[in-house]
Amino acid sequence: MSLERKRIWIDIEEPKTAIMFRSLIDKISKEKARILITARDYDSTYQILDDYNLEYGKIGKYGGPSLEDKLQAYIERISQLYPIIKSFNPNYFLTFSSVEGARISFGLKIPSIGYNDEPRNAAVCKLILPLLDKILVPKCVPFEDYLQLGATKDKLIQYNGIDEIAWLWNYSPDSTILNKFHLKPKKYIILRTEPSTASYFLNSIPPEKSLITTFFPKIFQNYPNFKYLIIARSMQQENYLKKELKPFLENVIITRFLPNMVDLCYHAALVISGGGTIVREASLLNTPCIEFFQGCTAPQEEFLMENGFPIEHVKDSNLIVSRALEILSKSANSHQFQESFREKIKRFENPNLICFKILKKELIKT
Repeated sequence: MSLERKRIWIDIEEPKTAIMFRSLIDKISKEKARILITARDYDSTYQILDDYNLEYGKIGKYGGPSLEDKLQAYIERISQLYPIIKSFNPNYFLTFSSVEGARISFGLKIPSIGYNDEPRNAAVCKLILPLLDKILVPKCVPFEDYLQLGATKDKLIQYNGIDEIAWLWNYSPDSTILNKFHLKPKKYIILRTEPSTASYFLNSIPPEKSLITTFFPKIFQNYPNFKYLIIARSMQQENYLKKELKPFLENVIITRFLPNMVDLCYHAALVISGGGTIVREASLLNTPCIEFFQGCTAPQEEFLMENGFPIEHVKDSNLIVSRALEILSKSANSHQFQESFREKIKRFENPNLICFKILKKELIKT
């Protein structure tokens, strides 16, 4: 049976959600269900959805680093969403970590399913885990972490894998994007700033700054002919980096958004990031990665290391430089992503396939 005439609401609150849900939206669309996509103005979320040619409603914005501003943004967004969702009257709600969506679905008694791989984001988890009906979580993340934040055992559905597998499941490399930025395979490096405005990162570093400024110059001096793609998370970070790295701007692109990130990661010589998503997806593609997040190594990174993917967690700026230079001195792997490597990814579970199976089973019953 198809999902024809069923109404599904999907709220997309961050870039990762937009990337992750693309294949899931495609599967739901083929079932002829009616889909309402709402999205929050945060980072490159809108640009990614536009690149995917998806129809969506622009509802609300990110509140920024201040807890009071986050609260104000929540109040405004929930008031904007409520009449729209009330009118659409969905049969099911799907999200990653939308606080507003979880509250509305609970208040309107809309069955819901969400994903969560970040219990470090305790504030968000405490607000959504008690309200969602089902929550997909990676098995590598301790079960107890979710129970301590308000989830119950009957809600949690574990899978053997990590979120990034969802959008790499059927990935095939494409080099077209390299021409747009005049890049050569294995002759450029991607750098991503840390999520300095995230609730679990507040007070660790001023929100406009990035540790990239402490190690980038030495890497550049050793490889001045490489291209460097530096991706900031906010306009403040972008302006700060352009100012601090002004002497090195030759062969450097500093931006808040780049299209076709998976292809860019696949062909890069190295990815260095203060956050987890980009290094996880790049390491799954067999691209060497260094994460410099200043907290503990996340279970997902440990999962990748234990399964032989090229990712490491280095916090000290001098060590980041030495490891980066060592990695770059080695020749690139010319046999990247062969069928055997694709098969390695498919040894794990795809959370989108699990979610779709649950979604369809639940909706057919109604």
